[in-house]
Amino acid sequence: MQQNGQKTVLDVLKGSTDFLAGREIEQPRLAAELLLSRLLNCKRLNLYVRHEELLSERILEAMRRGVKRVAANEPIQYVLGQTEFMGRVFRTDRRALIPRPETETLVETVLSHEPLWKNGGKPAILDVGTGTGCIAVTIAAARPEAVCVGFDVSAEAIELAKENATANGVATRTAMVCGPDLSAHFEPEMFDAVVANLPYIPTKDCETLAPNVRDHEPRLALDGGPDGLSLISACIEDAAMLLKPAGTCFLETGADQTGAVSLLFTQNGFENVVVKKDLAGRDRIVFAARP
Repeated sequence: MQQNGQKTVLDVLKGSTDFLAGREIEQPRLAAELLLSRLLNCKRLNLYVRHEELLSERILEAMRRGVKRVAANEPIQYVLGQTEFMGRVFRTDRRALIPRPETETLVETVLSHEPLWKNGGKPAILDVGTGTGCIAVTIAAARPEAVCVGFDVSAEAIELAKENATANGVATRTAMVCGPDLSAHFEPEMFDAVVANLPYIPTKDCETLAPNVRDHEPRLALDGGPDGLSLISACIEDAAMLLKPAGTCFLETGADQTGAVSLLFTQNGFENVVVKKDLAGRDRIVFAARP
């Protein structure tokens, strides 16, 4: 119950939800709950047992700022400053693309690829276009025996990846490298696996993306060139040189691109091409082995 103009958790959730719904924001209640639970430093479900709790003016003002940012189509992950990826918390901001559930399928594919982990070896794994570092950091955390390297052309993204490696306790077991191209930093046959979630949206389609993506996430991390395959094609060519014999390249692609990516693998001498679906049942991951 309100006292002297104060608002309760329930008041704020209802008002925020209505405000966001009026601006056609998807899942407005979820957005309101995520914002308030972040401010109250509690789990979202705990809000339900705190409905009658009165909120301070400091919390109310912070909530107003957050709701206005979400209403302006800023991604909720940027407003919160963090997101979860495979059970780990990663810092997120405009320096890099927000980790997506589809990329969890990519990481799970790498972690479950038995040839990479057999015989107690210490595989060297290169994450190309590391962004937040979610791929390299998650693999390093799950497999302490792995040597993980993240690479990105964006110096800002590399700084963010380093922050996430530190926050997740794997900074001493990962290296984050920035540069214009892979060949300037790595030797032939240096890695057991190359993993990449590179931009795969065709340039002409970038303007048709949802406003929260188009207007806020870095275009460098979205635009895959005229056919969406420019960076993927270059990565496959690089992987053919950087991988050890029998090494594997794992790629996330657009759902309608797996056939073209499979052909690129074959044209570059790779064998045993496999296409894997994401959790939504769409073709998403393509991987293949170097002879």
